[in-house]
Amino acid sequence: MKRRDFFIKSVGAGLAAGAAFSMGGYRKLWGAPAPAAAYDMVAVMGGEPDAMFDKGISALGGITNFVKKGQTVVIKPNIGWDKTPEMAANTNPLLIKRIVEHCIRAGAGKVYVFDHTISNWVKSYKNSGIEKAAKDAGAKIVPANTENYYHEVTIPGASILRKAKVHELILESDVFINVPVLKHHSSTKMTATMKNLMGNVWDRGFWHSNNLHQCIADYATFEKKPTLNIIDCYRVMMRHGPQGTSVSDSMVMKAQIISTDMLAADTAAASMIKMSPEQIDYIPLASKKGIGRMDIENLIIHKIKM
Repeated sequence: MKRRDFFIKSVGAGLAAGAAFSMGGYRKLWGAPAPAAAYDMVAVMGGEPDAMFDKGISALGGITNFVKKGQTVVIKPNIGWDKTPEMAANTNPLLIKRIVEHCIRAGAGKVYVFDHTISNWVKSYKNSGIEKAAKDAGAKIVPANTENYYHEVTIPGASILRKAKVHELILESDVFINVPVLKHHSSTKMTATMKNLMGNVWDRGFWHSNNLHQCIADYATFEKKPTLNIIDCYRVMMRHGPQGTSVSDSMVMKAQIISTDMLAADTAAASMIKMSPEQIDYIPLASKKGIGRMDIENLIIHKIKM
């Protein structure tokens, strides 16, 4: 069995179902770690969101490998919906709080948190728990609800989305940390790192009217890419996404995926909602654009079981 197939079957089915691995499967999936500098991705399972991030970022050499003293950091969770954390429509607030804390400890000059929400931004920020978590950790919460915050940019490598209006914080940041929640989506089948970037832009109506999957892949070519991607898979919405109808739409997986490569992270995440990456059209489209690596069977993935 190929390593990629094993990842899809064991991580997607085993982790998602919360099943215990056999010792043979355990050795294959959670084998001897490689040196931190060699890791393409870190996958953590079995802990709380903040504790998993501590372990995961440590395996990548610590947040200081990404955030330097005095830098401006922008953290972009999914805060799109006026939903409480147990609904799994937004990124887990405990994870956001811990990421902010790491950045502050690394000496970041400013740390901002924002999202272009679908629901009322004031209610979404508050009821998601993210506003309080971010502020308590020392970050500044910024709105994204008016066009004045956005500036038009060109996307030279695009097939369809040749221009977009991007939030000024993204354009001005030294470090951009992308923190989506993994979940089902009615239009794209999955939300993860690349889909979460739609919260950076103003004019999303164009995307939905002009081949949404291609626009997602096109925007992923934009030069201002995430410095780091952290996929929150603690509680995962398996149906009725992107906002869900009840807590029963979600499944507690207690997992997290961390990578600098959006495409690799999304490829791995697809298995956790029991899909192959080829079923999510924007993933192979992004691969054709050279966004990153889809061949996760050839990547060095450090797996941590807590």
